[in-house]
Amino acid sequence: MKFKYSARTKEGELQVGFVEAPIQNVAADILAGHNLLVLSLEREKAVRSIDKIIGFFNRVKLTDIMIFTRQFAILLESDVPLGDSIRNLHKQTKNQFLKEIIYEISNDINAGLSLSQSLERQNRIFSDFYLNMIKSAEVTGRLEEAMVFLADYLEKEVSWRSKVRNAMIYPLFIISLFSIVVIILLTVVFPKLAPVFEESNTKLPLPTKILLNSGNFMLDWWWVIISILVMVIFLIIEYFKTAEGKNVINELTIRMPILGDLFKKIYIARFAESLSVLIKGGIPITQAIEISSHNIGNIAYRDILHNIAESVRAGELFSSLIAKNEYYFPSLVGQMVAIGESTGRLEEILSKISIFYTREVDNILNNLSELIQPILISVIGVFVGLLFATILIPIYNLAQGFKM
Repeated sequence: MKFKYSARTKEGELQVGFVEAPIQNVAADILAGHNLLVLSLEREKAVRSIDKIIGFFNRVKLTDIMIFTRQFAILLESDVPLGDSIRNLHKQTKNQFLKEIIYEISNDINAGLSLSQSLERQNRIFSDFYLNMIKSAEVTGRLEEAMVFLADYLEKEVSWRSKVRNAMIYPLFIISLFSIVVIILLTVVFPKLAPVFEESNTKLPLPTKILLNSGNFMLDWWWVIISILVMVIFLIIEYFKTAEGKNVINELTIRMPILGDLFKKIYIARFAESLSVLIKGGIPITQAIEISSHNIGNIAYRDILHNIAESVRAGELFSSLIAKNEYYFPSLVGQMVAIGESTGRLEEILSKISIFYTREVDNILNNLSELIQPILISVIGVFVGLLFATILIPIYNLAQGFKM
């Protein structure tokens, strides 16, 4: 089990964190063995199901973090002291869950922790990239600049997510509406036509028989169909929560037509920008690659970049390793990185790569609805045509029989 502790080192520095041990006394002995003077030691509370549900509705969204960062940057640029800035943010924040987190950060700073240490205790909210940016800024004394950059970066991320979400609303609405219409036709309209065909002894094509039988099956066994659908959806959701499922969904993301190319460019823009900033902040390139890999948001890219970081650590060129993964990184990226390495201006080149792909992403997102709409209309039009043809052809044949 885990125990939450606060302790002081021999030098008097405050240290907080978690330690695993079977009982509290063993946890205290472990901490004492590390020359720590224990101030408090409490067992971590188990997370209840109801807490998970409450946490889902009270979770901190990316938009909340973006607003928090922008307000923080403005306060720091206005030369407001760090402690006062945190207290002002606590007053202004509307999200109650984030408000509590800011309160904990304020208490940690008052207890003597640095801003990066305080944020690190909330690492479920703040990403590794965010934390490392703050750490490097504290070392260089450029905290205001780091906050401004993070605010700009998060605003771009929020904008991209919003554009993707808005572009997908129309297709999802059309697909949902089409599905409802199909269900109504199969369960209400088509079953009423079946007696007419039976009385006239009309020979029905196989597709028509399948449609009519499907409608009857749905009417008789609707509760079974709903139960199976709920179970399948539940199993799919649970599968995608596993490591294998996350790998599958991340791989599918970059292999989808149209959207796959978009997500690749988003991932490259994120990687190039974060790597550029981390290198400028004085973080070694191998560590910067590792941190950036976790900031991309795709497991496939994370694993590839982890391997690249290990190879760079072993002495291989970063540009040659990028070039070997041309499916994930277009040849342009490898060529630009090679130029950056040869000229000693890698961070500048990475910044230019980020700007280039950011523009590409913005152009695609601005035209995404126009790209998806004709394809969607064509596909649905084909299905509607086939659906009505399977019924209209037998009706036409029946009408021809009456004329004779």
